[in-house]
Amino acid sequence: MALTRRGLVFLGIAAAAAQRTWPMEAMAAGDGPLLRVGDPQPFAPAAVRARARELAAEPFVPHLSEVPGAIRDLTYDQFRDIRYRTDAAIWRGEQLPVEMQLFHLGHVYDEPVSINLVADGASRHVVFSPELFDYGPLVPQPVPAEDVGFSGFRLHGPLNRPDYLDEYAVFQGASYFRAIGKGQAYGLSARGLAIGTAEPDGEEFPAFREFWIEKPRPGANSVVVHALLDSPSATGAYRFTIRPGADTVIDVEATLYPRTDIDKVGLAPLTSMFYFGPQDRAGIDDFRPAVHDSDGLLVWNGRGEWIWRPLVNPARLQISAFLDEHPQGFGLLQRSRKFDAYQDLEARYERRPSVWVEPIGDWGTGSVILIEIPTNSEVHDNIVAFWRPAEPIRAGEDQQVTYRLYWCNEIPTDQGVARVVGTMNGQVPADGSSTPPDDRLIVIDFAGGPLAGLSPEEAVVPDISASAGTVSPGTIQFNPETGGRRVAFGFDPAGTDGVDLRCALLKDGERISEVWVCRWAE
Repeated sequence: MALTRRGLVFLGIAAAAAQRTWPMEAMAAGDGPLLRVGDPQPFAPAAVRARARELAAEPFVPHLSEVPGAIRDLTYDQFRDIRYRTDAAIWRGEQLPVEMQLFHLGHVYDEPVSINLVADGASRHVVFSPELFDYGPLVPQPVPAEDVGFSGFRLHGPLNRPDYLDEYAVFQGASYFRAIGKGQAYGLSARGLAIGTAEPDGEEFPAFREFWIEKPRPGANSVVVHALLDSPSATGAYRFTIRPGADTVIDVEATLYPRTDIDKVGLAPLTSMFYFGPQDRAGIDDFRPAVHDSDGLLVWNGRGEWIWRPLVNPARLQISAFLDEHPQGFGLLQRSRKFDAYQDLEARYERRPSVWVEPIGDWGTGSVILIEIPTNSEVHDNIVAFWRPAEPIRAGEDQQVTYRLYWCNEIPTDQGVARVVGTMNGQVPADGSSTPPDDRLIVIDFAGGPLAGLSPEEAVVPDISASAGTVSPGTIQFNPETGGRRVAFGFDPAGTDGVDLRCALLKDGERISEVWVCRWAE
């Protein structure tokens, strides 16, 4: 089943903190209504880890939502008719590099989270108030007046120009968060943790129950967010350091506390959408050439090999595993950056960010997992990628994982090899030859890296292989449009489903390109 794009139907956890009775006082929140907050409580990152450890020692309790039905059952349009008041933005007017706005509960976001503000070593719980929101005519009345909590928050700062505060990061729904860099538009999301993704007995969706957002100092270039995660299988303490810019960079430091042994865990998970593109648009009747937030998975493995896997919208759920030791990075990338590739004036898919995961420390042995889920619409996230350790995470054993996320147009590493810049396929044209009509023609464009310094006449050889079926030797020619090389080869699956294809470029016997890999499935 495809995942819904703007908030999943998940195993939510009501924030216990939102049900407490809080001593309250008011503090300024911009030039609008006063923000009600609880009394100051001592805060340190170690306290989040201690709370996660304590929770993991207790049986998981699926807290039932206390959200009033009228709000919980809002339609999509009704929920969109609730807006946080910009004049109530937290830290507004304090000459800081960031402002924060809060999200109302409702629609699919029906599990409250507790929001806390941290300053000078103390945290204050933010109390829900309807005065912080504008309710449009579509919203049924009355709205809640009690402290029902929030569904998340977003950060604003001078991302694209110094005199305007753009939204650049959002935390909302289960453990989902997303960000953008300069000139980008929201696309794929990251998650705190994935458990049992695409497993037959169902996926478990860990959720952030509580956030602590540190007030930045004047002139600071980052915002620090702490989060408490909970689920039936594990708890976790997270620290996010968010630095907006041309590339928005998020450092993630997580400590996991498993309640049970977890063998289907996904670390640093990314969730995206691929509906169709030049490499896969069978049965699509659409004026646009392509519709996707990401068009490929890039892996930089421990052997120094760069692997490019173009995404597809499969007829059946498809799982691919890239075995590795000491991974150096992976990510879901959007390589097509021209408007003509999409022709969509509203979605502007050419502006969707790529996200690159850079492990910090040694991640050992495991696999980069790619999951592709069939979808018949662009409103569903149907692509998931993450790192899965070779050994299960054991109950009672703390697991630390640290990594950096780059929300970027280009990954931050000079690959030193030619990149795959296009993948296309189709039926071999009928030309009267003996080629069987059910053969496929695969076309791959490589560009950049060492190819940029070669003349069109210099010899470059394609190295092509298949796990089954047969492939033709292939042809290669200079592509004047990219300055690189175009490889074309025929492929006959010979009735075999799930064939793995590989192609790379060699010069003088040395590989000079990414390794293009593709799973052929009927």
